[in-house]
Amino acid sequence: MNILKKIQKVWPLFPAAAYLLAFFIIVLTYLVVLGFSGKEGLFPAIEPLRAVINMQDFRDALLNTFLFVLVGTPLELIAGLILAFLIYRSFRLRGIVRGIFVIPVAIPALVTATLLFILFDTQGGFVNHLLMGKYHIFPAVIGESIDWRGTKMFSLGLSLFGKVWRDMPISMLILLAGLNAIDPQLFDAAKTMGAGFRQRLFTIIIPLILPSISAVVLLRSIEMWKEFIFPYILAGRYHLLGTLIESLYITWDGKYESEAALVALFLVICIVISAILFMKGMEIIKRMLSDIER
Repeated sequence: MNILKKIQKVWPLFPAAAYLLAFFIIVLTYLVVLGFSGKEGLFPAIEPLRAVINMQDFRDALLNTFLFVLVGTPLELIAGLILAFLIYRSFRLRGIVRGIFVIPVAIPALVTATLLFILFDTQGGFVNHLLMGKYHIFPAVIGESIDWRGTKMFSLGLSLFGKVWRDMPISMLILLAGLNAIDPQLFDAAKTMGAGFRQRLFTIIIPLILPSISAVVLLRSIEMWKEFIFPYILAGRYHLLGTLIESLYITWDGKYESEAALVALFLVICIVISAILFMKGMEIIKRMLSDIER
C-alpha cells in the first residue's frame, strides 16, 4: 500500500520525466555516434578522442570553465544571500526595490553582453574614458586605454561579472523563499535568549535555508558549466567548453564535428560529476550543522 501511495504521488510527474529522459538519451546517443565516428565514417573510431585530448585549446577551455564554475558559483550564492537579506524585512517601497533587483534577469543575456562589450571597449569605451579622466566627474587614473578583452584574466573576469550580475536575482528569489519559510518566532526567541546576528545566522538561518542554498549551488553551477553568451561576446579567443564546441563545429565548417561532439560529451560528464560532488558536499555540511546543533 505504501508503494502504491508513493507511485500515485509521483505519477503526475512521469510524462515530463519520461520526455526529458528520452530527449536526453537521444541527444547523448547522437553525440556518442558523432564523436566516435572517424573521418571515413567508421564507428567506433578512437582518433577523434585522441585529437581532443591532445588539443591545447581543449585543455585551456576545460581549465577556464573549471575556474569559471569554481569562482562564479560562490559569487552568485553570496550575491543572492546579500540581496535576499536586504529585502527580507518589511519596509516602505519594498516591492519597488525587489523589482529593481529583478531587472537584470529580465534583460536578455545577449543585450547585457553587448552593453558590457561597448562599455569596456578598448578604444571608445566609457570605462576607459572615465579612468583616463575625460569626464570631469572622475580624476584620471590611467594614462592609456586598457585592453579589457585582450587578456585572459580581464576578458574572462568581465564575462564572469556579466554572468553573475544577470543571474543573481534568480539566486536571490530562491533564497528569499527559504527565508520567508522560517518561522519569525524562532528569531524572536533567539533574540530573547541574547543571540546575536552571527549566532542566529549559523544556528537558525543557514540550517533552515540549506535546501534553498543547495538548489542555488546546484542550478548555478550547471549554468556556469554550460555558459556560452558572455564568454562568446566578451572573451573572444579565450574559450570555455561551450564556446569551444561552437568554434570546432561551426567556425571550421564542420571539419571537426567529431571533436566538437566529444567536447560536448566532456561537458555533460563534467556537469554530472560536479552535480554529484555538490550534492555530497551539501550532505556533509548538513551533517556538520546537525552535529553543531546537538
